[in-house]
Amino acid sequence: MPLSDTVGLINHAQNAYARCIDGGRLEEWPDFFEDDCVYKITTSDNYGQGLEAGVIFANSKGMLRDRVASLREANIYERHVYRHFLGQAWIVSEGADEVRSETSFFVARIMRDGTTDVYATGRYVDAYKMNGREPRLRERIVVCDSSRFDTLLALPL
Repeated sequence: MPLSDTVGLINHAQNAYARCIDGGRLEEWPDFFEDDCVYKITTSDNYGQGLEAGVIFANSKGMLRDRVASLREANIYERHVYRHFLGQAWIVSEGADEVRSETSFFVARIMRDGTTDVYATGRYVDAYKMNGREPRLRERIVVCDSSRFDTLLALPL
């Protein structure tokens, strides 16, 4: 597949992912992942040192669904929404059925009272399984620039 087609597919998948979260459709969020997947939020320092621990870690679509269920039914947190701003995907490598990419992100958090803050900046380090024109995430490592996390890290980034 030509690189321009791959970049277009990955950018489309990235934007659909962000729209899903920003639109509050969290039940659809796990559908962006393969059944056997990894989702991790970590810091730039930890990622650079190869440290495996993450602030949030899931290693299956089932764990992602459980996270959404707990957000909807069990966790208590102040309601808020995100607005993602994404850079263009950079294709790191491309194989027969896998594409690795990196995409910068900026996430603003909007609270119910209208307060808007910069919530997180960083990059997505991804491995996509290419299912024709429907790429699915095998791995998403959310590498945050800051090592400080608000205790309100509830919604997926």
